[in-house]
Amino acid sequence: MTSPPNNIPPRLFDRALLRARQDRAARLGPAAFLLDRVAEDMAERQHAVLREFSDGIDVGTPGDQVRAALSGRVQRLRAMALPVSDTEPLALEPGSVDLAVSALALHLVNDLPGVMAQIRRALKPDGLFLAAMIGGETLTELRQSFAAAESEIEGGVSPRVAPFADLRDIGALLQRAGFALPVTDVDRIVVRYDNAFALMQDLRRMGTTNILHERRRTPSRRATFVRMAQIYAERFSDPDGRIRATFDVVWLSGWAPHESQQKPLKPGSAKMSLAEAVNKVRDPKT
Repeated sequence: MTSPPNNIPPRLFDRALLRARQDRAARLGPAAFLLDRVAEDMAERQHAVLREFSDGIDVGTPGDQVRAALSGRVQRLRAMALPVSDTEPLALEPGSVDLAVSALALHLVNDLPGVMAQIRRALKPDGLFLAAMIGGETLTELRQSFAAAESEIEGGVSPRVAPFADLRDIGALLQRAGFALPVTDVDRIVVRYDNAFALMQDLRRMGTTNILHERRRTPSRRATFVRMAQIYAERFSDPDGRIRATFDVVWLSGWAPHESQQKPLKPGSAKMSLAEAVNKVRDPKT
């Protein structure tokens, strides 16, 4: 496969397929327990910020839970869908909002640095960006079980679970996009299921089954799925026989720069050297 030009991000995800699968999930009755938890946590995090917001956007969140949770905490919060096309920009004017939030959406965009830079430009000075995305070791058990089963049954491995960014990568992207005071942390959620097929049913109802652009286009063998479920149960089950599924929710926040914000000290501005500080701790009388 040839590499894309430098100004076009690699196409990891089929976003048209993502939208179709989210529509299917809505018809099936969505599994919303992760989004419900994130919405509740987001309300708590936003409430801890000691300022009021007048005009906000909810970028790409697949549901209205976040907007419901933040109702009354921001005067106006409107939904904004992420474009299907990688080259289509967000419909945002520079400096037009003072709050941007997003829940469980940004990990499925092909150009995350570009989207974050657009959000940064849309914020007014001292505006806040607060988001939660799937990352880290999410679904590591399913990934390992499928890889082992495919290698054993079909003699090769195909991509099934999306690659996820880790905490350090996200922090670097916040800085690259120009956010001030960037902060990241991870909330690890372990969900237990009767078996791997129950987990996969929930993933369908989340609209997040395989949308990788390089996914296999032919159906997998039934034997592969059966062996995957066996391996999953062998390696990742509790004493009661139920299996574990890891979901890492990466939280990120940053501010549009403003003169009122804390600034790092200039190099060489310290009034005491490190050696002097250590000696002072050892001997407080000096």
